[in-house]
Amino acid sequence: MGAAVQGGLLQGGGKLAGATGAAAQGLVLMDVTPLTLSIETLGGVATPLITRNSMIPTRKSQIFTTARPMQTSVEIHVLQGERHFARDNKSLGKFKLTGIRAGFSSKPQIEVTFDIDVNGVVKVSAKDLGTGREQNITITGSTNLSENEIQRAMADAAAYEAEDSRRKERLELHNQAEVLAYKVDEALSKCKKELDKDEKNRIKTDLANLRRCLRKDKPEKMNENEEANLRQAKTQLEESANHLMVLYTSEQGESGNGENNL
Repeated sequence: MGAAVQGGLLQGGGKLAGATGAAAQGLVLMDVTPLTLSIETLGGVATPLITRNSMIPTRKSQIFTTARPMQTSVEIHVLQGERHFARDNKSLGKFKLTGIRAGFSSKPQIEVTFDIDVNGVVKVSAKDLGTGREQNITITGSTNLSENEIQRAMADAAAYEAEDSRRKERLELHNQAEVLAYKVDEALSKCKKELDKDEKNRIKTDLANLRRCLRKDKPEKMNENEEANLRQAKTQLEESANHLMVLYTSEQGESGNGENNL
């Protein structure tokens, strides 16, 4: 982490550039996070927990969930930077949380917590709220950045903002469609006896169509035609499986899981 003045940059003598007299004397030095701290979520997205210029010490927690059925472990990849994707940011460390109770996707709740102390030491922990199992990592000097490194990271984020946002939009569509396919498949396995033959066949047809539209690699690079087909297939399955999902959620119950998948 690095010391900064909220609202401006210091020049020699501890005075704010352009400030004089009482205005300069009234400034308070505070430690802040120079860049955003995130973790990698489904599809390689960098999901922020501590935003740039947050005052330290600070602590932030967020609930995440699993993306796939019967998933018993998650990898927590800690990142620093302003870009939307993990691969474009600085990797600070990784660790695995294992022993998650196997279940249907989106059921486990994983609480990820970032805790930054007064010395800028970052502790990242992940806890499975179902089993109580917990793992963590402590990051020290690797978060220190020069002013040039900070400015370069900010410039890159601004230069690629439009491109990154479009890639993220496509990837999020793909992720939502993939999770929908898993959930509908799970619901069919649990509630198929409560559906008539025609409704069941219609759902199976729409599910197969959605899966055909899912790209096996680099979904963020889908073209406009692929994106339109996927969006239409997702909407069609949401409509045909609406009754099924009502039955399924009433039987299983919703546990208020996080919206981001690990």
